[in-house]
Amino acid sequence: MLAPKEAEGVLDLVAAVRKNLDRIEAILKPKKDDLDPANPLNKSGQHLTTRGVEVCYRLFDAGKSRYAVKKAMNISYGAATHRYYAWEKLGGKNRKRQPL
Repeated sequence: MLAPKEAEGVLDLVAAVRKNLDRIEAILKPKKDDLDPANPLNKSGQHLTTRGVEVCYRLFDAGKSRYAVKKAMNISYGAATHRYYAWEKLGGKNRKRQPL
C-alpha cells in the first residue's frame, strides 16, 4: 500500500500522462469532418454529388479561391464559379452547413 501522499503523487502523474496521450491521439487520429476534395464520393461521373457540393462550399468557407477549389476538386473554373455564386446566395460563411 502507498501512503496517501505517495498515492496522490502517482495519481497526478497518471493524469498528466493521460492528458498527453489524449493530445497525441488527437494529433494522429484523422478528423471525421476532414475534407478530402479528391474523394471519389464527391463526384458521380463528371457531376458533383451533394457531398461534393458541400465539400466545395466548405472550401469556400475556409477562404479558398475559385481557382484553388477548381484545382483541389478537379472541376472546371466555370463549375467552381457557379458553385461560388450559389454559395454566396446561400449566405456564404453564414449558410447552414449540411452533413457530409
